[in-house]
Amino acid sequence: MMVVRPHEVIGVLFRWLLLGVLGWLVVGCSSYPPAPVSAASADYRYIIGPGDSVNIIVWRNPELSMSVPVRPDGMIAGPLIEDMPAMGKTPTALGRDMEKALGTFIRDPVVTIVVTGFIGTQSEQIRVIGEASKPQALPYRQNMTLLDVMIAVGGLTDFADGNGASVVRVGADGSKQQYSVRLTDLVRRGDVSANVDMKPGDVLIIPQSWF
Repeated sequence: MMVVRPHEVIGVLFRWLLLGVLGWLVVGCSSYPPAPVSAASADYRYIIGPGDSVNIIVWRNPELSMSVPVRPDGMIAGPLIEDMPAMGKTPTALGRDMEKALGTFIRDPVVTIVVTGFIGTQSEQIRVIGEASKPQALPYRQNMTLLDVMIAVGGLTDFADGNGASVVRVGADGSKQQYSVRLTDLVRRGDVSANVDMKPGDVLIIPQSWF
């Protein structure tokens, strides 16, 4: 009669559990396609959002030129304009709108808008959640890469499963696609082939390692 010792049973169960977890991780990591290396748009234009600071320059009218914040409701205010929608506009579009509004008071106004403090709309920000050293929302800038994002958030925590990370991206039609990214290879092993372009509105998810 064969005698099965308790520690042998526990060992077998542990091995099966370990294999199951590894299998789940492999399936989970391979369920998302790799993120495209190139994703930046050449015609990207910055969109003004609440919390931004904008410098209004009215040519030949220095008394109307000033720096103002974009309020939480997306509006800005000036001497002759109490409420002007700014959120969701490019600086150029906001300048043209201000010219129309100021045209009631001065002749042929020429307005230039310069954004000096960048936060952007929520749809333009890149959000980093999970096992980053400093999870946060970052304003997107042209040609921003995954490496730029990881530098801004201080890298990975000791508990991060960097190669199990993924990026959730919203398409032009509103559909969502999730891509796998290799943060451990990029940040800790210096593998620049793991660097990819980011897009406005991306959400970077960094899970916790099981080991």
